[in-house]
Amino acid sequence: MPRPAIPPERPYLAPLKSLDSARTTQQRLPNGQLVLTIEHDTLRGLAPPMLRWWFENIGGTMRHQGRTWPRYLLWHPRDHIHWELAAPAPGGGARQGARFRIVEAFDARPEWSVDSTEWVERLDDTGIALVRRIFGHEIFRLEHRFGETAGGASYRSRMVVGAADGWFKPVFNAWVQPRVFSDAMGNAWLKHNVEEVGMLEALLPPLYAARAATGGT
Repeated sequence: MPRPAIPPERPYLAPLKSLDSARTTQQRLPNGQLVLTIEHDTLRGLAPPMLRWWFENIGGTMRHQGRTWPRYLLWHPRDHIHWELAAPAPGGGARQGARFRIVEAFDARPEWSVDSTEWVERLDDTGIALVRRIFGHEIFRLEHRFGETAGGASYRSRMVVGAADGWFKPVFNAWVQPRVFSDAMGNAWLKHNVEEVGMLEALLPPLYAARAATGGT
């Protein structure tokens, strides 16, 4: 698959949080899976229902500096390229059971780009889980868990790349996975995710307030 073109940077709603604002880990399991975790800094002024609403409405637009932008492009003004609802949830919309297509490039580097469609296994006030399978076997899982804490919301992330089972696991984990998502790319993802999650402090409150003011869900 050709690498996506990197678009120009968009306006920054706030400075990006630094990697050291969060607690992160990265490890390669004996079976070859890559596991990355993040305990993010408290998201000031946010709450779990707001985070759920964000993922259910991530495909919308917003006004900034006199221009209408896709929300996804302002969520990370450097790394994000495209988001689309590849398949709606059974009840419609970007909810549990939907499929999200995500295109991004960590640190805006084409060699660290991803273009992946994942199934939304779970999306509620406790968090979101995105899963990808091939031949019926899971090769990717990303979970974000939301909680309440003093001053705002807690946000914990865990990504697992690689097959846990299946006849292809040894070859996939030893040869395919390190080439499509290397350890260096994992490091870049940690930084990227800390930056985009931190941006929600600036991005989400006005959108959520506007939703409440118009009676939206």
